[in-house]
Amino acid sequence: VQLQASGGGLVQAGGSLRLRCAASGRTFSTYIMGWFRQAPGKEQEFVAVISRSGADTSYADSVMGRFTISRDNAKNTMYLQMNSLKPEDTSVYYCNARRMGIDYWGQGTLVTVSS
Repeated sequence: VQLQASGGGLVQAGGSLRLRCAASGRTFSTYIMGWFRQAPGKEQEFVAVISRSGADTSYADSVMGRFTISRDNAKNTMYLQMNSLKPEDTSVYYCNARRMGIDYWGQGTLVTVSS
């Protein structure tokens, strides 16, 4: 599977952005999908994950209640709605697809939150 993340940009603290991850192929619904991020000089960290059907989700404590992960299997697309953004959310956001223990990564989209 090939992944293409988009939707990043510059936003003021308290604002919102919606990230999008478009996947190639016809097997999108067989992948567990997730978002990760990496800030400058820091290690990559988990943000959110969604099950194959979309029924189950999980979030990092740092984004719980502010971010919402979703997917549309008919459109081969995953989303991350980010609200109440904080400067510490500034990172490159990567979408991830996992199946049978193998991870696939998109190229990342930069989110910058100004104070």
